[in-house]
Amino acid sequence: MDNSTLQTNYTGELNFILLGFFSQSKDPALLCVVIFLIFLLALSGNAILIFLIQFNAYLHTPMYFFIGQLSLMDVTYISVTVPKMLIDQIIATKKISALECGLQMFLYLTLGGSEFLLLAAMAYDRYVAICLPLRYPVLMNHRICLLLASGCWFLGSVDGFMLTPIIMTFPFCRSREIHHFFCEVPAVMRLSCTDTSFTETLIYFCCVLMILIPVTIISSSYSFILLTIYRMKSAEGRKKAFTTCSSHMAVVTLFYGAAIYTYMTPSYYHTPNKDMVVSFFYTILTPVLNPLIYSFRNKDVTGALKKMLHVEPVIQETMK
Repeated sequence: MDNSTLQTNYTGELNFILLGFFSQSKDPALLCVVIFLIFLLALSGNAILIFLIQFNAYLHTPMYFFIGQLSLMDVTYISVTVPKMLIDQIIATKKISALECGLQMFLYLTLGGSEFLLLAAMAYDRYVAICLPLRYPVLMNHRICLLLASGCWFLGSVDGFMLTPIIMTFPFCRSREIHHFFCEVPAVMRLSCTDTSFTETLIYFCCVLMILIPVTIISSSYSFILLTIYRMKSAEGRKKAFTTCSSHMAVVTLFYGAAIYTYMTPSYYHTPNKDMVVSFFYTILTPVLNPLIYSFRNKDVTGALKKMLHVEPVIQETMK
């Protein structure tokens, strides 16, 4: 059988095989339960946050508007990968069709790109709030917030629409086994039997736009914020601002650091197991951490949550 026939036959096959986490685990049942609990935490935490921001007028501010957008992205982001992974483990299958793989790739590229840009918009919002408080109502009015959020979603979708068709139309004449728990771009590209150097250059260029530029905006914003905090006379104000900024930077470092490793480091740094662990941090763990770090440590959110659960009236009545 010649190479062209072999290539046609393999390209004609419609299924990939996701090897995933569970094939590497000594106790896949326990790992499945842990990931399911993480998924429930992420889903419930972000859903509660979206509900509170939507229905509590006190939280109708630019900061919480962006946090609501972040929660929406996180709910969708983790739902793209985890349910498929858990269902496959339960029904003992590892197959994913080319169409499902392409859809999964498009969604996570869109959501990941949108979140990279949204975190930069959130950092800019904090910069204006802390460094230019008198101009904040003008610079961050509702129209501007909508434009920034819409721009994040649109540019993220451009990333997905551009890269997904290119990668999914490669001829796959090697093994169809994807050494990953979802159809991540580098893992799928390794299966191609053609030269992918142009596509790798294109991906690197996209990463410069979608990762390094937002990182620059975030670094600049928080540098100015730290300088402003240092000049504050109020110790309580300094502590509150520093706590908020440090927690935000922890999420940013985790999310962007994992993405830079995945998409911008040379291939000889990568192994399938290492790539899966890194992807776990920014696709599964980050959606759990974002509500905790950005909101549930915040008095405004906890106050709104208590009000929703009628905790305050109960406490007052008990004190009487």
